[in-house]
Amino acid sequence: MDAFDLRETAEFETLFSAFKEPTKYWVRSTKPREDRKYPTKPIVGFLSQKTSSTLNGGWSQPSDAAAKLHEAGYVIVDKNDVPLPLPDEYLHLMRGADRARFVALNYFIEPAREAGQSSVTIRAGDLHDLCGLEKNWANVCQALEGEKFQSLAQVAAPKIEGPARSTTTMFTFELGPKDFINGEHMPHSANTAAENLILFGPPGTGKTYRTAAEAVRLCGEEVPEDRDDLMAVYQGLLAAGRIEFVTFHQSMAYEEFVEGRQPMTGADDSEDTSSAGFRLETVPGIFRRIAKRAETSRGHASDEEMVRFDGRQVFKMSIGEANNPEDAHLFEEAIKGGYALLGFGDIDWSDDKFANREAIIEACKARGDQNGNVDARSGVVQMPFIFRNWVREGDIVIVSKGNGLFRAIGEFTGGYEFAPRPEGGYAHRRAVRWLWVDREGVPVDEIYSRKFSQKSIYALYDAELNVPALERYMNSQQNEGPSEPEPFVLIIDEINRANISKVFGELITLLEPDKRLGQPNQLKVRLPYSGDEFGVPSNLHIVGTMNTADRSIALLDTALRRRFTFREIMPNPSVLKEAAARTGIDLPTLLTIINERIEYLYDRDHQIGHAYFTGCDTRADVDEVIRHKVIPLLAEYFFEDWGKIAAVLGDLDTHDGPIEGGFLNRSVLKAPPGLDNGEAMPRFRWDVRKDSFNYARLLGS
Repeated sequence: MDAFDLRETAEFETLFSAFKEPTKYWVRSTKPREDRKYPTKPIVGFLSQKTSSTLNGGWSQPSDAAAKLHEAGYVIVDKNDVPLPLPDEYLHLMRGADRARFVALNYFIEPAREAGQSSVTIRAGDLHDLCGLEKNWANVCQALEGEKFQSLAQVAAPKIEGPARSTTTMFTFELGPKDFINGEHMPHSANTAAENLILFGPPGTGKTYRTAAEAVRLCGEEVPEDRDDLMAVYQGLLAAGRIEFVTFHQSMAYEEFVEGRQPMTGADDSEDTSSAGFRLETVPGIFRRIAKRAETSRGHASDEEMVRFDGRQVFKMSIGEANNPEDAHLFEEAIKGGYALLGFGDIDWSDDKFANREAIIEACKARGDQNGNVDARSGVVQMPFIFRNWVREGDIVIVSKGNGLFRAIGEFTGGYEFAPRPEGGYAHRRAVRWLWVDREGVPVDEIYSRKFSQKSIYALYDAELNVPALERYMNSQQNEGPSEPEPFVLIIDEINRANISKVFGELITLLEPDKRLGQPNQLKVRLPYSGDEFGVPSNLHIVGTMNTADRSIALLDTALRRRFTFREIMPNPSVLKEAAARTGIDLPTLLTIINERIEYLYDRDHQIGHAYFTGCDTRADVDEVIRHKVIPLLAEYFFEDWGKIAAVLGDLDTHDGPIEGGFLNRSVLKAPPGLDNGEAMPRFRWDVRKDSFNYARLLGS
């Protein structure tokens, strides 16, 4: 149904136009309070890729279009939207309780859930009539009461009111997230299919507003009813890196979204950014970065095992040179052995006297370091002093990989130890419980606002640490063995404003749930810049928004449409009741009338969203919205055809004289000499009223 509503490309038009408009078999829309129906043959033809010559639109055979839709729980109607009775001779058509369950799911449960409602009430008689059953109220009630429907619809047992098993029996279902079954939240499974969702609709319907709740839900968190509480949870997940938000635009490119090359100066292991000339470096884009987080997560530690920042000191350490193959064994040894290693000579600093910096300076001078030119700023003094004396048990260590990446995070669990090695060097140790390891490395700015310096060990500034992200990393690999990875969500606002094929590239194939990492048809591709093999993890969900009024930008790629679920978000006048009480204007009626007229004169995709008016507190606020937002938007929609704008606002009359309307005034232009013979068509000038608007005529009072 969404595909039919959104047909725009030549491919869609060709497919749908191959079917003639049916005379009898239509399928009723599942969207509440919407008088829409769809031809059965194009809907099934699109899903099965069959042509009109190989598909019948009726239901006399199980393979016919109407029969397939009926079996899936949809209501088949005639051209007047009246449900068609089930012929007795067609025994293959679903009847009874099974039919009631699927119709209840499609026409009551799912629309309410998509609209964000917390509950939905089903009257047995309404469902019975919708199903086309023959006076079998008890069968309908039995279907709604049973565990089979609870499992199908993923709802708990209903609250039942009214007489038992009659037309007026009322069933109220609480609508938790889709993993809410039998009153308990089902755990997210690593095998659960990823969700690719696009919220689409006219401007101002709250699509971006609703992405916060969708993201929190997909992250497996409870969705608070209070908006402030919701945003607090959302911001926490955003800071921790479990949610990312990006807005697409015409200039968006693959290099920004997946990976690309950026110019860099300075050597990778040097603080001097002016040295080592100019180079191009492969940099991961926003999608690859959140995919990396999702892929390396093995789940979250329990509340009892959580490692918190709690004001601990955080130290950056280098364990060998990251780009030196001869030092690679040092990092592996440290991870396997459960300790951190420091070089800088083989002096045993265990003696208590080395708690004093001067003692370390004297020992280094005695050894002849730097020809005896040793002071407190020398690395041979600073590094051992920090490692021995500043670090405390419980402090956090972050192991660098060059200056731009980090590859391990741990917790110091022991004091200084001297452990000389046969080959010399790296004799200084401290025990570490390694919390997180990724040998490929992750960009530093995930957890710290500046690049690392070349020093072997130093304390990081608390003010520049991203503590929520650091804590998430510290706790994301604590579960040993099979476990549930944390869900991550990428929000793409205005997804249809970019060239999707150009931005997504090979990701279009990888986004399908069954082709994600760990799934039966897992796929990986080799990325063009880094040469790395890349797949999309199953615990990464994507939520997009799409403004259906925006037709001037590249349309959503057909290949991507097939990989996303589309959820329509239309204007909801009922949310304006409080604003109406504050302003003294019947805003729900005003919005309904305006949108009905826009749909009549243009189409349903260019309606005005309720969000334009939700913040209005006074009549003057409503005037401002109409004057500076609604009227300019109408002018854009109708290409400055002010007669149509006036018609929408209720200011158009049939006569050819001046008009003093509630929003617009019309004056008659005087014809130039030579054209004022009375035969020229009258021409008008339209002006927006300078004073406050009069809503009486628009509202019909």
